[in-house]
Amino acid sequence: MINKERLWSRLQLLSEIGKTESDGVTRLSFTPEERAAKDLVATFMKEASLQVREDEVGNLIGRKEGLNPAATVVLTGSHVDSVFNGGNFDGPLGVLAAVEALQVMNEQGIETEHPIEVIAFTDEEGTRFSFGMIGSRGIAGTLTQEELLNKDKQGISIAEAFVANGLQPEAIGQAARKPEEVKAYVELHIEQGKVLEGKNLSTGIVSGLAGPLWLKFIFEGEVGHAGATPMSIRHDALSAAARVMLLIEAEAAKNGTTVGTVGQIEVQPGGINIIPGRVEFSLDLRDISEIVRDEVENSIREKAGQICEAQGVKLTIEDLQRVAPVPCSDIVKNAAEDAFEKLGLESYYLPSGAGHDGMQLMDLCPIGMIFIRSKNGISHDPAEWSSKEDCTEGANVLYHTVLNLAVQKVNVTTNK
Repeated sequence: MINKERLWSRLQLLSEIGKTESDGVTRLSFTPEERAAKDLVATFMKEASLQVREDEVGNLIGRKEGLNPAATVVLTGSHVDSVFNGGNFDGPLGVLAAVEALQVMNEQGIETEHPIEVIAFTDEEGTRFSFGMIGSRGIAGTLTQEELLNKDKQGISIAEAFVANGLQPEAIGQAARKPEEVKAYVELHIEQGKVLEGKNLSTGIVSGLAGPLWLKFIFEGEVGHAGATPMSIRHDALSAAARVMLLIEAEAAKNGTTVGTVGQIEVQPGGINIIPGRVEFSLDLRDISEIVRDEVENSIREKAGQICEAQGVKLTIEDLQRVAPVPCSDIVKNAAEDAFEKLGLESYYLPSGAGHDGMQLMDLCPIGMIFIRSKNGISHDPAEWSSKEDCTEGANVLYHTVLNLAVQKVNVTTNK
């Protein structure tokens, strides 16, 4: 079983790299901090007796060979980059728990039919270039040369960052895996929400990853004097926008699975004594079912149009991004369920509202995730926290899930 103290010690060591004054971490992609983090993880991989390499998009990979090297590979892992002043568990737990799982297998002489690889993916968060999941896109074969032109705030492109870190942008296609080479991908991650905590459960199985739909709502009314314009003849863009925001909240809450968030808003002209003539706001709408999400979207569009028509305000809705939700595979879910049963844990399913690297791999192989409890649901913040016990519990579930997928063949306890 998992060495609890070793896993926790490694999490603490990694948290020192890029540490901020508020005890968070900032490790953006292709920075010295991310490089140092990958180098540290590489030493852990070598301690676990894994074969270590980096691919053409900078993914750090540790491989445990299988009895049949030609068999399809089981992938597991996560990322070590962070947001600005983020937490210590988002990403690193999945990488270090996977390394720990394979180290325990090697120490106990456990062999599997299929090879297993731990991957520390390049730039999952997308914080530096406003474009993320670079490593998983590379492995999926969907990363393009055009996407490498995305730039950070200093004007440095992803391609330029590749070159500065010894990578060749023109070689990204060589990182791609073929479906016939990969059996499955499974990732351990903190929940980043309050569901497990509310159920008093340490771990859960992810049913699917919600796909974000991003829209921009533009309301065009009529500017007027706040004191001289009677309420009955106003065409207040902000008043209409406020009603639509309340509509969004109500429509998203109806089915229990959809979530809707207005995260950005701009009001013009913006004077304290001026009736707003134009308002723009964003909508992030998510569900693990694309059909359900689109039904909610259509209802919002229809009813928002009615609200604006009644107030004499023009409404325009622009699509910014549509990402299809990703259901988790039965192959991985069944392997995780068996792991829960072996450990005497209750199998509990929950969706992931956040995006993860597995979303990029859905056309490559079956994918799945295991969540552990997050204190107060806080993430992307120095207060992000999961207990040593929950990290260990999740790592043990990952250990048995990976063994189930890789097909354990030999179990010889050694004195290592």
